[in-house]
Amino acid sequence: MKKIVQLVVCLAVFQACAQQPQNKATTNNSTMAKVTKTDEEWKKLLTDEQYYILRQKGTERAFTGKLNNVHEHGIFICAGCGNELFSSDTKYDSGSGWPSFYAPKSESSVAEHKDSTLGMIRTEIVCARCNGHLGHMFDDGPKPTGMRYCMNSGAMQFKTTK
Repeated sequence: MKKIVQLVVCLAVFQACAQQPQNKATTNNSTMAKVTKTDEEWKKLLTDEQYYILRQKGTERAFTGKLNNVHEHGIFICAGCGNELFSSDTKYDSGSGWPSFYAPKSESSVAEHKDSTLGMIRTEIVCARCNGHLGHMFDDGPKPTGMRYCMNSGAMQFKTTK
């Protein structure tokens, strides 16, 4: 009997390990479908600037982004997949030359990665749905969070909600 139970357990473990992973991103008890595309598919979908920022982790020059001076009420969405990233309610003028926010739209909108390029350690912010590079987060923002999500305009689009 003991050997039968061991066999059943082994088969169950083997079957669970053999299953293909689901294409989902899970963050803070929230699940959203992941968007994955080949490099060629991204190149067809995005402008050159969007591709450079979102897929190659590029950065636009300060004070050149079209969304830096947007002050209307709305939602900033990922230019790659349409994921809602930031609300205009959390946008503020940091003086940095890039659109800045003190919090994402939801905890599951963005993901954080350690970035040690350029000889410093920073927190890279990516879209939780398509893993597109958005910008970086710093701890010099305003209350209530003290965070500054310094994002690239080219990585986002703006949707007016009023």
